[in-house]
Amino acid sequence: MTPVLTPAARRGLASVVLLGFAGLACAHTGADGGAHHGSSLVEGLVHPFTGLDHLAAMLAVGAWSAAALRGARAWSAPVAFAVMLLAGALLARAGLQLPAVEPAIAASLLALGLLLAARSQLPMGVAAAVAGGFALFHGAAHGSALPQSASPAAALAGMLVGTVVLHLAGLGIGRMLATRSAWFARTAGALVAALGLFFLAGPAAAQLLN
Repeated sequence: MTPVLTPAARRGLASVVLLGFAGLACAHTGADGGAHHGSSLVEGLVHPFTGLDHLAAMLAVGAWSAAALRGARAWSAPVAFAVMLLAGALLARAGLQLPAVEPAIAASLLALGLLLAARSQLPMGVAAAVAGGFALFHGAAHGSALPQSASPAAALAGMLVGTVVLHLAGLGIGRMLATRSAWFARTAGALVAALGLFFLAGPAAAQLLN
């Protein structure tokens, strides 16, 4: 049986985590002995868990990767998502706002849900591009929503670690789905896609009702 994480996958995910903590290490310690770094780290760590759209997308990336992709392809999407999530957050913290962030996030749920349901075996570069492209918008939303804490580097590092944790959980779910009937993956993917449709239709429905 192919392990969920190959040695290359573990190295890739470890590099992403270390990238996040590198920013934390570069931040200077203030008069409070670094207490603000700790609180900012926790704020960033829990942030990916507080929005259903972000939570579902990160789990779906991991689940689709493990259920449908093999070898190096199984980690290309999670690593690309984490890296581009950080890039999007940095853009937002720098004041550069991407257009149509919320619709893009909803569309990511629809697309990732369909990929999981179909267990689509995309080439590694395509899988990374799809996940990374959507992650840029998720990162922009996170970067805008994170509190203006005393230590932005710590908050972003925490966000990155939380994202990797969710990807690992998704990889575990996907590995389980890969050993069961295809209907399990189809059902899980359909639920994620339906959530995306709900978020896409929400603003339009609200406008019709007003």
